[in-house]
Amino acid sequence: MRLKSIKLAGFKSFVDPTTVPFKSNMSAIVGPNGCGKSNVIDAVRWVMGESSAKYLRGESMTDVIFNGSRGRKPVGQASIELVFDNTAGKLGGAYAQYAEIAVKRQVTREGQSNYFLNGTKCRRRDITDLFLGTGLGPRSYAIIEQGMIARLIEAKPEELRVYLEEAAGISKYKERRRETENRMRRTEDNLERLEDVRDELGRQLERLSRQAEAARRYQQLKADERRLRGELAVLRWREADHQLKGIIDQVRELELEVEAHLVEIRRIESELETARQTQTQAADALDDAQARFHETGQAIARLEQHLQHRTQRARQLQQDLEALMRSEQELNESDQSDRARLTELEEALASLQPELEALDEQHLMAEEALAQQSEQLEDCQARWETFREHADRDQREAELARASIQQHETNQTQLKQRLQRLSEQASSLESTTQLDEQITSLTLEREAMQDQIQTLDEEAEQLQQQRESLREQVQQLRDQLDQRRTRYQQNSGRLASLQALQQAALKHDDEGVNQWLAQQGLAHEARLAEKLVVAPGWEHAVETVLADQLQALVLPGALPDAQLEALAQSPQGSLSLMVDTQLTASPDQTLAAYVQGPDAVRRGLAKILVVPSLAEGLVLRPTLTAEQSCITPEGYWLGPDWLRIHPADQNDDGPLARQRALEVLEVEQDELAETIESTAEHLTRLERDLESGEQKRQTLVAQQKPIQGRVSQLSSELATLETRRGHIAERQGQMAEEREELAIQMEDTEMALMSARDTWQAALARVENNVEQREALDRARQQARDAVEQARQAQSQYQQTRQQLQLKRQELLTSQQGMTEGLARTQQQRDRLYERRQTLEAALEEIHEPDDTQQAQLDELLDQHAQQEEAVSQLRQRQQTAYDSQSTLEQSRTEHDRQLERVRARLDEVRMQQQNLMAQRDAHLSQLAEMDVTLRDILPDLPEDATESAWRQTLDNTVERIRRLGAINLAAIEEFEQQQTRKGYLDAQYAELMEALDTLSQAIRRIDRETRSRFKETFEQVNQGLQTLFPKVFGGGTAWLQLTGEDLLETGVAIMARPPGKKNATIHLLSGGEKALTALALVFSIFQLNPAPFCMLDEVDAPLDDANVGRYANLVREMSDRIQFIYITHNKQAMEKADQLMGVTMQEPGVSRLVSVDMTEAEALVQ
Repeated sequence: MRLKSIKLAGFKSFVDPTTVPFKSNMSAIVGPNGCGKSNVIDAVRWVMGESSAKYLRGESMTDVIFNGSRGRKPVGQASIELVFDNTAGKLGGAYAQYAEIAVKRQVTREGQSNYFLNGTKCRRRDITDLFLGTGLGPRSYAIIEQGMIARLIEAKPEELRVYLEEAAGISKYKERRRETENRMRRTEDNLERLEDVRDELGRQLERLSRQAEAARRYQQLKADERRLRGELAVLRWREADHQLKGIIDQVRELELEVEAHLVEIRRIESELETARQTQTQAADALDDAQARFHETGQAIARLEQHLQHRTQRARQLQQDLEALMRSEQELNESDQSDRARLTELEEALASLQPELEALDEQHLMAEEALAQQSEQLEDCQARWETFREHADRDQREAELARASIQQHETNQTQLKQRLQRLSEQASSLESTTQLDEQITSLTLEREAMQDQIQTLDEEAEQLQQQRESLREQVQQLRDQLDQRRTRYQQNSGRLASLQALQQAALKHDDEGVNQWLAQQGLAHEARLAEKLVVAPGWEHAVETVLADQLQALVLPGALPDAQLEALAQSPQGSLSLMVDTQLTASPDQTLAAYVQGPDAVRRGLAKILVVPSLAEGLVLRPTLTAEQSCITPEGYWLGPDWLRIHPADQNDDGPLARQRALEVLEVEQDELAETIESTAEHLTRLERDLESGEQKRQTLVAQQKPIQGRVSQLSSELATLETRRGHIAERQGQMAEEREELAIQMEDTEMALMSARDTWQAALARVENNVEQREALDRARQQARDAVEQARQAQSQYQQTRQQLQLKRQELLTSQQGMTEGLARTQQQRDRLYERRQTLEAALEEIHEPDDTQQAQLDELLDQHAQQEEAVSQLRQRQQTAYDSQSTLEQSRTEHDRQLERVRARLDEVRMQQQNLMAQRDAHLSQLAEMDVTLRDILPDLPEDATESAWRQTLDNTVERIRRLGAINLAAIEEFEQQQTRKGYLDAQYAELMEALDTLSQAIRRIDRETRSRFKETFEQVNQGLQTLFPKVFGGGTAWLQLTGEDLLETGVAIMARPPGKKNATIHLLSGGEKALTALALVFSIFQLNPAPFCMLDEVDAPLDDANVGRYANLVREMSDRIQFIYITHNKQAMEKADQLMGVTMQEPGVSRLVSVDMTEAEALVQ
């Protein structure tokens, strides 16, 4: 298989569709730097599945798409297609039948990447699997790019091993092994989790059996607790209701006291306002006087400040003039000193010049002597290098032979140890005959018990179906019952609330009237609001007309004379009584037509006409007589000359509407109670049937449990025995194979050891002969070095003295220049000081002139200021008097405010107690509603002497008994059945996982045997090829590969190379060119063993000199008979060896173009 062509479109600088043909095995790509040659190499790496942008010289995968240039717009996608010629059928698998194979990859700006095989879309993994074992891949040894040479040589042993694995064709085995290990790891994880779950299930099954009894006891105690909590809530409600009545009386008394304090405070505030006005007028007059007083003071201050400033200015000018004269004197003295120093510097410079000229002559003579001694030293060094090259070669051969001996001896010892360990392991293995007998016996027993379990499972399945049907019916009934109870509870709460509101609305507020009615036996008579039946929609209209009459007592007949006489003795208060008599008929279109009740009410309502709206009422109003009126459903009541408005409260219904709602709720509650009772009875019957079926199923489960436990135990024992038997048999076969392999390795190691010892002895003899010659050359070289060193010291001494004199001369010149500049600056400063002195003398004469006008103005302002100060004092006393009067009134108001605040605080406190008691009472009612009970259910049966403390103690005892029960699982029985079924399923899963784990282990052992064999054979062949090619590439020297570990599956591979004439301790000490040639020798050694379809080289000859480039080109040419080479180069020798030259140009900035030339056709054309 060989690469036929590359098709590029939109990839990096190849924006236009470009086909790169490869017609021969020697194709060279040439062109100037930066024209896009390496993009061809990147294209091949990218299409083979490279997923890292770093290896494509980018930051992200979308960087491979052409991003535009000065004359081109960016494109939306990039595509590369490799076309392979597979006529030889080297590519196996499903594509072996194809003579041509096309591999294509596309990527878009959105980051979507697609792969195609022969035009069919596929996965990236399909591409990598296609090339596994062929030596091709995104990072294989077949593609050597810029910088990869150094990475290959300096790679870690584990990284270098990868190239040998690819050459050995075991990369596909490693991939299979990795997948198998992943499956094994997942299987082991599942097995570990399964064992934990099985253990946990066993503990749960033991615990669940103890929880059922505790659950029944818990249910009984919870019922007692619920009953006691309801009774305790009723006791607390009764106590809160009693306290609430006393709190209401305290609120009324405190409200009257608050009103009295408010009246007094309003009177004081009126007087206080008058005092404030008086004080404000006094303050305004004082502010005006103070403003005039401050203006006069500021004018005085300005005049005094001006006079003081003139005096201070004259003093400051005199001081500046004296300082200026002192500065002139100092400058004169400094000028004389600098001129004397300048004369001294000129004399010192004249004396240094002769000494510098003498030192220049001595330094020249020392340099000539140093050059003669250096020539003699170079001659000695050349003789020494020639000798050392020969001696190092002999020493290297000796060390290489010794290292080989040590390696073979170490391998021999390790092989003996491995043989001994195998013998010990073979003797310790258990016999498989006894295991086979145990497996047969356990298998028969398990099959018999599985038949019993199947029979019980069929019976349990029938019961389970019946149970599921009953459970669905029970759940449906429970849902219905819960919904109805919730509705009943909501209605009960609303009914109690409406009843409390209705009682509060109809009950007399006067306690004296209530006591009198109770004495007369009339307290339980119905109120008028309870007797009236009003048509829907007209309740508010009736309430507007009747108002307080709705609280009137409706008597069944006329009162006896005795009770009528007792009315005179009734307490003061509002009280209405009427007899329950009915009218036969009522006029239409009157309010009485919409009301049924006592005739005393209906007669009054018969005079009130009804209208549907206020607008119609206003139209009807002029026609009304003096006794007539009309009313709307919304409560607008109109008479001939009056109007009463009583709009409905949206947040509170009236007594009549509330009474209608109470009647509807009571009917609904009775119906709900009957429905709840019948549903509960049906639910109880179904639960009994469900419990009976459950007991039968429990019996079957109890019978099945010991059998399943025994089956699980037998399965576990069988899995363990079979696994152990398989491991023993496999280990026996494995040890036999290893013993045979070790015996062969022992023979090979012994023969190699004898050969290495002979080579070592011969190399040692040559090393001893070189010792005397080394000593003589070393002495001559040392003498020459000493002479050079003496001449160098003399030359350095002269040079140092000369530099010191030159430095001293430069310092004197610098000082001379600084003195000259300093004298010039001193003269400039004297001139500036003279000008400054004249300016100061003129200013001083000007400031001494007198100014009498300002002094007169100052005296006048002082007299005016004294008069204004006296006026301000009088106004301030007037303001103080008004302020004292205001303070007295404010203190009085403050005292009343404190008393009012105290009363209000007490009122708020009492109201808070009232609200708390009402909230407590409502909370107790809500608690009863949550427990689905009412006051009527508990209060009649509760003893009169019942106390909260006694009931609290009984409740605490019950709660403590519940607490001692601990955590309760009410679904313990059902959960036990589910967990038992799950336990049997998990036991079967455990056996299956053990079998799968054994199968995977056998697969890995087969893969490891094949990997070891292939890797060892490949390592030896590549090592032999490297030792042959390295001297051929370098013209001498040695190189070899070493294993860094014992295990052939994991050991790394290290490379060592010593070019001719070098004895380097590590390969990292080689130069760039030496590393490049070493890497090429290694790559070509791999190609000799397992040649990839093609080899791509990107400027690998860049670090080589002309001689090494020739060796490299000849070697590539020699190997091109069986390997296709595609290389990028700038070297003419490498270009001459190519059969096909392809030039990459960039005439258009940023866009690469390709020009191909067949060298054979070109030569024929020239001839």
